[in-house]
Amino acid sequence: MAVVVPFDPVAEPSLENIIALVRDDMERVNTLILSRTGSDVTMIPEVATHLISSGGKRLRPMLTVATAILAGYRGEGHVKLAASVEFMHTATLLHDDVVDDSDMRRGKPAARMLWGNEASVLVGDFLLGQAFRMMIEVGDMRCLDILSTAAVVIAEGEVAQLAAAKNTSTSEDEYLAVIRGKTAELFAAACEVGPVLGKLSKAEQAACRSYGMNLGIAFQLIDDALDYGGQRAKLGKNVGDDFREGKITLPIVLAFRRGNDEERAFWTRCLQEGQIGEGDLEHAIELLARHNALADTVERARHYGAIAKDALGLFRDGPAKQALVDVVEFCVARAR
Repeated sequence: MAVVVPFDPVAEPSLENIIALVRDDMERVNTLILSRTGSDVTMIPEVATHLISSGGKRLRPMLTVATAILAGYRGEGHVKLAASVEFMHTATLLHDDVVDDSDMRRGKPAARMLWGNEASVLVGDFLLGQAFRMMIEVGDMRCLDILSTAAVVIAEGEVAQLAAAKNTSTSEDEYLAVIRGKTAELFAAACEVGPVLGKLSKAEQAACRSYGMNLGIAFQLIDDALDYGGQRAKLGKNVGDDFREGKITLPIVLAFRRGNDEERAFWTRCLQEGQIGEGDLEHAIELLARHNALADTVERARHYGAIAKDALGLFRDGPAKQALVDVVEFCVARAR
């Protein structure tokens, strides 16, 4: 059963502008990514390539390249930093799939299903090591500080999510704090390092970080809504996986707060106690629709997307700025 969230009829947003803007640099990023997955240990390139080549949009490294272009940077460091960002992201995906017992990733079997949990975790560690090697090769201490801090915050966010898992008493503020750490922090760091390399002012660097942070929050909130009202092709996983895994996401937080005692007992049984039976997913979707939880989650995503676009107000209009605005529109429009 799908839930249709109403949207105003507008042209379908796309990533075409940012893809065109960063095409040449991203070819170099992709070449570097493939070269840095090489190892004499055969399983490492096999596992890494399985995920890296599985159709991800490379959105985070594209943002690093695009914000470097926005900053007028003319060096080479942004290519290695973009590759570092993608390795950090890939490592978190490998680790997340183990923690979540996920079977699918980007529409394909998760690496853990093919090589096991141990290999997935260790290859993720290998990719993190390669990411830090490239950061050091760039030689900018501020960029190293931004990305290494992001690695710490992401890990904290993952642990916070684990602590909040199956906890139906999680508040909206607590949930937003989790996604700021586990998802939005890498977006923020990815968007900040290019302007640092480009020697922009502190205010402009902060603006790019704000853009990335709020884009990351919007991106995750749309993912939360799509898990209950999207299509498998868009998700790269099964609809309802968050429900089956007992994940407390914003639609659940809203529906739990707005429901009656009987409904809250349902959420507690399914998510906290893990007792999910025939028809429970369909009933969960009905409750989310009854309390406008999906529509309100999308509305919050739009709010954070608007903040992201406003952060770009410091910059002159041009192809790079427009491409970054388009990314926000694309991310939010995924819920259509």
